[in-house]
Amino acid sequence: MTHRTLQKVTEDIEAFKFNTLLAALMEFNNYLAKARETAVCGTAAWDEALDMLLLMLAPETPHVAEELWQRRRGRTQFDPAASIHVQPWPAWDPELAKAETVTLVVQINGKVRDKIEVPAGIGEAAARELALASPVIQRWLEGKTIRKVIFAGGKLLNFVVG
Repeated sequence: MTHRTLQKVTEDIEAFKFNTLLAALMEFNNYLAKARETAVCGTAAWDEALDMLLLMLAPETPHVAEELWQRRRGRTQFDPAASIHVQPWPAWDPELAKAETVTLVVQINGKVRDKIEVPAGIGEAAARELALASPVIQRWLEGKTIRKVIFAGGKLLNFVVG
């Protein structure tokens, strides 16, 4: 999650997409809040995630990020040599940033009827097969004819029925 968020934030900064950048950081913060209750808290991965969160916050919230960075390092007075703003931007690992699964939204006539966890990069045929196997979708399609199937980027599958 850390590397996926870093990749998204980096791309959003480069594209000046600050709304989605902040949404990604909020999602990451929520993820960390849940992870805090697990065994990962206090590990090297946890420390890396916190540092990366602060580094990703720095361009958007420079004063808050600086204050938290200094406190995290046990400093009570500002140290310009250790400022968050002189730290290099972190690099993400593409292997760690890959999503293993995604949520496939299944619609019927444009209305969301089910959400299914599927492997990332799923093809249309496999997505259609999984959606048609869903009991929820089977109920909605009962007695109806599928006229068209719209598959959008592995995240959305829409059955147009009549």
